Amino acid sequence: QVQLVESGGGLVQPGGSLRLSCAASGSIFSRYALGWYRQAPGKQRDLVASITSSGSTYYADSVKGRFTIVRDNAKNTVFLQMNSLKPGDTAVYYCKRGTTAFSLNPGYWGQGTQVTVSS
Repeated sequence: QVQLVESGGGLVQPGGSLRLSCAASGSIFSRYALGWYRQAPGKQRDLVASITSSGSTYYADSVKGRFTIVRDNAKNTVFLQMNSLKPGDTAVYYCKRGTTAFSLNPGYWGQGTQVTVSS
């Protein structure tokens, strides 16, 4: 059974940084694509960043140059480093593990962690 546990969310001022972590259990971690999504109140859940099993990355235009996704296969963990945070980044952030090397769909979700950017 696959379990994903996010951590690292919190309250941060505009311009600040946070690092989210997602620890995974279950099948061989290195084989699968991983991603971070976010969902703001009243909005749909959107993909923020993803990384394939080989390390290729994708970023939404809204976070390019500010967010970095990194995977540590030895620790079964994926990170999202978020810099230069803006109030518009406020959302619940969800980790997702795909069932193939390149795709996140279908996949497994974590429970989410709240990120609030406010002064």
